[in-house]
Amino acid sequence: FPTSTYSKMWADTQRELDTMLQREREEFLQPQEDLEKVMKMLATAYVQYLAILRKLEEAHDHLIHQQKRAVARQALDGVMGRILEIKREMVALENSECHSMAGILMELQRVPEDIEIPIPKYFIKENLGILQDREKYLHEILLNAGLLEQEAVTAMTLEEGIRVIQVAERARQGRARAAFMRRIYLEEKRQSKKGVQEMGKSPDDAATCIQKVWRGHSQRKKTERLREEEMIFLGMVSGASLPPDLEAMSSLQKANILQGEVQERADFCFRHELKTTEGPHIKETLQDQITQCFVECRHITGRFPDYPPEKTGGSKAIFIEKHPEQVLEELAAKKAKAEAEKNEKDKKGKQDKEPAQEKKPPKVGKPVRNESSFWKMGPSNFLLMLEEGSSQYQVFWENRDNRSDFLQDHDPELIKGEEREEVEEEIRVQVDEVMQEKLLRVKQAVDGETGPQIKAGKDKNSGEKKNKRHRKPRKGEHENLMMSLACRTIDSLYQELAEEGLLIQVKNVNLSDYIGYYDCLRSILRETGAQPMPSIPEVRQLVALYGILPLGSQTVHENAPLVKSLLLAGPAGVGKKMLVHAICTETGANLFSLTPSNTGKYPGRDGLIMMLHMILKVGKELQPSVVWIGNTERIFSKGAPKGEEEVNFKRLAKLLPQFLRALKPKDRVLLVGTSSRPFDANLGPFCKVYQKIILIPKPDYLTRFGKYFTLWKHYILQRGGALTKLLNLNCLAQVSDGFTQGHVVDVVHTVLTELRLLQMARKPLRTAEFVTSLARHDPVYKEEEETFQ
Repeated sequence: FPTSTYSKMWADTQRELDTMLQREREEFLQPQEDLEKVMKMLATAYVQYLAILRKLEEAHDHLIHQQKRAVARQALDGVMGRILEIKREMVALENSECHSMAGILMELQRVPEDIEIPIPKYFIKENLGILQDREKYLHEILLNAGLLEQEAVTAMTLEEGIRVIQVAERARQGRARAAFMRRIYLEEKRQSKKGVQEMGKSPDDAATCIQKVWRGHSQRKKTERLREEEMIFLGMVSGASLPPDLEAMSSLQKANILQGEVQERADFCFRHELKTTEGPHIKETLQDQITQCFVECRHITGRFPDYPPEKTGGSKAIFIEKHPEQVLEELAAKKAKAEAEKNEKDKKGKQDKEPAQEKKPPKVGKPVRNESSFWKMGPSNFLLMLEEGSSQYQVFWENRDNRSDFLQDHDPELIKGEEREEVEEEIRVQVDEVMQEKLLRVKQAVDGETGPQIKAGKDKNSGEKKNKRHRKPRKGEHENLMMSLACRTIDSLYQELAEEGLLIQVKNVNLSDYIGYYDCLRSILRETGAQPMPSIPEVRQLVALYGILPLGSQTVHENAPLVKSLLLAGPAGVGKKMLVHAICTETGANLFSLTPSNTGKYPGRDGLIMMLHMILKVGKELQPSVVWIGNTERIFSKGAPKGEEEVNFKRLAKLLPQFLRALKPKDRVLLVGTSSRPFDANLGPFCKVYQKIILIPKPDYLTRFGKYFTLWKHYILQRGGALTKLLNLNCLAQVSDGFTQGHVVDVVHTVLTELRLLQMARKPLRTAEFVTSLARHDPVYKEEEETFQ
């Protein structure tokens, strides 16, 4: 089966991952002095982890077994997180987001395409239904608000109406004539058969006829059987009765199709079985442990403790807290430590009193090595996750025979292990109710208490004062706005943001649509210490690392180096807006757009605060989300703003840091700014808001005219044009040096109008048409490019 192929791929990849983890234990944990060697180690690990990620993603995407997918998913998230951690170390070493990888790729015998970041398909697949419903809902809101152009229904002209009626009438006459000719043909055939029957047949003719009928019948049965088997295998067979030998195959296929439902039913069955078989034992054990803890606490403190309320976790808080014996041991250890420190101080005092002549001068000769200057790998949040996943794979899946597992069915023992925690939690709640009543009765009988002890009045009064201090009244209007916001539902906020133009539709573009090729000259320049503009493939990598991977996976976002904001800077037309939409398309994120026009609908500081609160509330609830600020340098511009909208827009400069502070690792919300003139901004606050700045270059010659692909060819064919010998793409690539992708698209759309496309058959496209249109645009000059750098 194809599944076995991907199971084998998963097994091979898991072995590669184990080798990488072993290598990390040996190399990365040791302090290193040679930074060049460190950079080489990190780059090698980065490339190898990317290869593992690519294979793991493919295996995870094709595995059917739900429990296997869960283990593969854990490894997939762990590898993504580890790649981000290694990238952080590489950036810290070189103080640059782009690195020279040519030497490492040659040493590992890899091609530049091997360091492209693979984007897991489960980002979209696992939430496809929710994303489609949300897209449909947003489309309806925008349509009802009149923000979308409805398809105009144009009336036919008289000539078009006559032509449609003529076509329909001619078709009707053709069908009537065909039916008439068929009747004539059948009548003639019937007459000819009648004449043959009157003449009679020989025995040989009769035998031939019988053979023909039988062979036809036999072949039809065989074909029908093969077709039924194929339909059963594909899961497309209807509920009709099947031959007995095909019933087993049908049941297998049905189980395979309803795998998810079977898994859910199995979970429920095993949960019920655990409750009946292990429930009484779990209940008894919990009661014994709680009773023992209360008795020991009374022995130490002289009274029974209060039962922890359900808000703090009930009896779970007791088990989290330390055992009474552990508390005593810790107190004894602290006492011993304090005595040891006191003795050391006494010793130091005596040494200080000794004459200075007795102190020996330090030996000169061997230089002292300062280990603090050595490089050491920072702590990782993902290595433990990868090691746990690896051990789980080795225990449960490595030596399992999958050849007979056609159903890709669940493993009962694994499900029991997963469900046991939920069953224990349900039983714990029941035990808490019983034990709380029991504790009250025991307290009343032994200590004479009738309820939980209340703290002294002094503490209570001080608490009230403290609360009063924190309840400083704010401005009435702002407080009312926040209260009204808290009472509103997510749907109403979502609708308002869409109607006000703050929540917009995402264009369906992928990161791979941002076309560009590797330039080896940039790697050579970096080896000499220069910092050239990043290439388009490097831009794709950085956008995937800092934007797509963390937004797509909750585990990665919570544990990887946190990036809350991203700036895409580059000349007009290089594809910044396209990259923002690509981030949203690849992760299924909502897109909030902040512009002077729509932020002006919430005037004043209070209005902007309420708007950001709405975006934050909806963005967190329906995460992942992207908050996009186009022309973001205008918020931080040095000059005085023109008009009320600009004044209101500039107020965001002071509110954005507060907005970013409100984002926690669990919130998959990313602030993305785009700027075509970042040098016009006040760089101090501007660079504080944006954690990562990605500089986007204009397309180089390889991108404009590559060996296998060209920017010009792509857009001309996409528009419906045809390539001939009269159209010299090499010439266009040379002439368009300094122009951006936006210029190329605009030129192609200007030249290839509907009329020109109709004339193309008799008048082929020529190079001069595109050059003439291109000459009307201004290129990106060298001075502007240097200003960006």
